[in-house]
Amino acid sequence: MPLPERPLSRRSVLLAGLTATAAATVDPPPAQAATTDTADNAAADNAAADNAAADNAEHGWVTSTLRRMTLEEKVGQLFTTRVYGETADTTESSAVQMNRSFLEVDNAAQAIARYHLGGFVYFAYAGNTRAPDQVADLSNGIQRVARGQRPGVPLLLSVDQEQGAVVRLGPPATQFPGNMALAAGRDVAAAGTAARITGQELRAVGINQDFAPVADVNVNPANPVIGVRSFGEDPELTAQLVAAQVNAYQNAGLAATLKHFPGHGDTAVDSHSGLPVISHTRTELDQIDLPPFRAGIAAGVDAIMTAHIVVPVLDPSGDPATLSHPILTGLLREELGFDGLVVTDSLGMAGVREKYGDDRVPVLALKAGVDVLVNPPVMRVAWEAVVAAVRGGELSEERLDQSVTRVLRLKWRRGIVRSPYADIAALPHVVGTPEHLTIAQRMTDRTTTLLRDDANALPFAPKARVLVTGWDDPAAPTTTAALGRALIEHGRAVDVLSTGVQPTQQRIDAAVAAARTHDVTVVVTNRAPGDQGQLALVRALLASGARVVVVAVRDPYDATGFPQVPTYLATYVFNDVAMTSLAGVLTGAIQPAGHLPVTIPDPDHPGTPLFPFGAGLTTT
Repeated sequence: MPLPERPLSRRSVLLAGLTATAAATVDPPPAQAATTDTADNAAADNAAADNAAADNAEHGWVTSTLRRMTLEEKVGQLFTTRVYGETADTTESSAVQMNRSFLEVDNAAQAIARYHLGGFVYFAYAGNTRAPDQVADLSNGIQRVARGQRPGVPLLLSVDQEQGAVVRLGPPATQFPGNMALAAGRDVAAAGTAARITGQELRAVGINQDFAPVADVNVNPANPVIGVRSFGEDPELTAQLVAAQVNAYQNAGLAATLKHFPGHGDTAVDSHSGLPVISHTRTELDQIDLPPFRAGIAAGVDAIMTAHIVVPVLDPSGDPATLSHPILTGLLREELGFDGLVVTDSLGMAGVREKYGDDRVPVLALKAGVDVLVNPPVMRVAWEAVVAAVRGGELSEERLDQSVTRVLRLKWRRGIVRSPYADIAALPHVVGTPEHLTIAQRMTDRTTTLLRDDANALPFAPKARVLVTGWDDPAAPTTTAALGRALIEHGRAVDVLSTGVQPTQQRIDAAVAAARTHDVTVVVTNRAPGDQGQLALVRALLASGARVVVVAVRDPYDATGFPQVPTYLATYVFNDVAMTSLAGVLTGAIQPAGHLPVTIPDPDHPGTPLFPFGAGLTTT
């Protein structure tokens, strides 16, 4: 089937949502307006009085708490770090060993006592997120310890639950399709719904801050670290979706965090392992990178995370944005007017450690305008360096108080002070409910994107014998199996042959032999252009004469490795909801409805798109 003659433009994709919003804003008829003026004025007066009372309560608590804190307690509020273990007082030997290695304590309870911490960030690899009831128990244990010690301030409990490619809480928590998939669905309301449900479920287990949404505009197909974590390459579409998610997260009682300022979307280096340089001009920054951050700030976002990237046009010093006063204070604070919490990306990443030692990085970050220091490599070194900088006069206590005030203010405004604990009995009624799972599946069904079907391979015939092969998740080989099960549910005869992360020649040969005995072969790819094994697998299958359908289950750019593929789809994520939707598209049970939120370049014709922004076919 040919591509649409007129692919959706970057602005027209939002037309329906904007029109609906405008249509909903209708002035009442004059008679009605006249009769409601008094009531409206009274309601406005009451709202103003309520706001004033809330402001007074917040100011009173923040001021009194700050006044009675010691220097060490203030410094502690500026640190958020990981901790190992399923409980706050874990004695499990491997968790204790890991905690001693970089916190020099046994568990979360001891870390709070020693460092007066302001927060923890949860990770699956640290054993923090095994199950909803365990997470809630961990959160409650941490908050009980914090409330029972000076200064009695509950902690920010954070997580990277971006959905899609980056998830810390797996099933039974509801899994959504992720940012680029949501952008492919072109539904601003759906993006908000995904954030609202994610926020409700995180809050239910005691997590009160999400390091999401990603506001980066992914304009570099070779970006090794952002990719599908972004809403795509269009600043306007990204800004709309970012604002919707900020509002939804925070209405659910969760602090939202935009990342990674001033924009990580045009990097070819992963800041976990190196120091990327963004060569954008100031005009390009204003047109590409900054619009989503401006939209998030206008929506009242609570926090913004810094990027470990160098932006010479903003700061010629060579310092990463995390340590740059011109970027964090000059641009973010003064020019963009952001007065919320500025948090660093992990201080253990190479991008922020290349130029300065681990004792200097936290001090320089605070001097640049940061409020919260995340995951320093060695907590004692970082904590003592900040205390010494204040005592030695390099950092004034006034500057310290500004950041502590922002931390305390956020904890008050998100209800963490008044209600720090999770209700474990309520978890089954909030986390992974049938209603939430149904919404997530229906949402995902509108994101699968069909980009080419020149071979008329879709939909699969009812009696077709199908082979599912290709890439699989290294942590748990379930992607091909999940797709196979979903196809069986649609009545197809299916065999599954996973080739793992990097297929060997033996696996490639087995897949080619199996493809010749099936009517159609679905080969799953994940970042194939950087993997010679995956490229060899797809090319061997295409050369075999078998009918082949290629599906990119992460970055849609995989087609650049095999641009002549006759049938090609993108799901943007490889979780179960995405594989269920894909099976529906392959069998004709649902229509592919996604449209590319990025441009896929043609490797044989530089400057020409292989698939343009907005591309997307149906099967009818």
